[in-house]
Amino acid sequence: MPLPAGALPRAVAVLSFSVLLGAAQRRPALSNLSASYWSRPHPVNMLNSYNVKFQHSKALTSPYPGSHIERSQVPEDKVGWLTEWKDYNPVEYTAKSVLARPSWADPQINHEGFSPKFNERDGEVERKSLNGLYVVENGRPRNPAGRTGLTGRGLLGRWGPNHAADPVVTRWKRDGSGNKVAHPVSGKNILQFVAIKRRDCGEWAIPGGMVDPGEKITATLKREFQEEALNSLQKSPEEKAKLEKQLQKLFSQDHFVVYRGYVDDPRNTDNAWMETEAVNYHDETGETMDNLPLEAGDDAGVVKWVDISEKLELYASHSYFIKLVTEKRGAHWSEDLGSECHEVLIKLVKLPVHRIHIHVVIFLKVMQEQLNWVVTSHKALVILKLLGDFVLLPRGTGQG
Repeated sequence: MPLPAGALPRAVAVLSFSVLLGAAQRRPALSNLSASYWSRPHPVNMLNSYNVKFQHSKALTSPYPGSHIERSQVPEDKVGWLTEWKDYNPVEYTAKSVLARPSWADPQINHEGFSPKFNERDGEVERKSLNGLYVVENGRPRNPAGRTGLTGRGLLGRWGPNHAADPVVTRWKRDGSGNKVAHPVSGKNILQFVAIKRRDCGEWAIPGGMVDPGEKITATLKREFQEEALNSLQKSPEEKAKLEKQLQKLFSQDHFVVYRGYVDDPRNTDNAWMETEAVNYHDETGETMDNLPLEAGDDAGVVKWVDISEKLELYASHSYFIKLVTEKRGAHWSEDLGSECHEVLIKLVKLPVHRIHIHVVIFLKVMQEQLNWVVTSHKALVILKLLGDFVLLPRGTGQG
């Protein structure tokens, strides 16, 4: 069956995808090579992951952490501030621990002498949002992600953005012989990260914490990892110095910013919310972290290396951050090959024609052996529709 003009390059792209798929199913090592080549998200896209449209769900849950306070119910269609809701009646709550005026907390808005400079740096306190300007209404900053059913600050110290830093420390999972371990379904190598179990809520999370006034993000990232994953607060000066020297190699090497912006945190309110900068520090050989004994400290109850996959249930938006790391590293995330095939095919179709090489014999072989898989996959059918003006008939039609 002749193809319409211009259809052959696209057909070749589809069948090239099938070749890759077949190789992934039969030879995991080749799958890893493909993942390394294709999985390179642009850092700008990752930095702006929440910029198009904010969404939160954990910030709508009740009871509020550490209390019996129930939020006002916010229907999904009324979360956004642009939706008028005259009857909106949120609960006002700020924890007593915050009202006690510790060094990390602001006074109440109406407190004498307190005139915060929202949307700018206010002395040593950073009140600018990583997501741009936010609205200040009746003297209070407004959560850019929408209504939460709760006003005040809850457990958060600052009005407006509360800045944190999350170091995502990773290594490859290895067997007893030191070889990387590939997942039996995806064929991709399994990545591990240092996870802590939070004392406050019992959820697993990335070790991290608040940026102190005037502190650089890089300093916060290292400090929080030392405090929560290495228990540095309980170490002697000599032990601290040794840890610092060992960590310097890891934290001074190449790294990448996984995410910067709003965090869907259960502590968020209409007037105070969490923002973070999550940074991945990867120990490629595993040698650096093998010499550092993990020990839970500060806010962490437990610390350990955890295999990364989509089955992880982590605190706040941490699962999303971890997923971005696996995409960057070409590591295993999901056992559902459909979504990954979708992404690979899209990238193949965008390649210049001169970069899509396939011998006619392979073309025919793929037509015979692989096309059925493509046609019977729902997601591949969606992609075929995107490819446009040609039809590939299944075998047994008597045409071809």
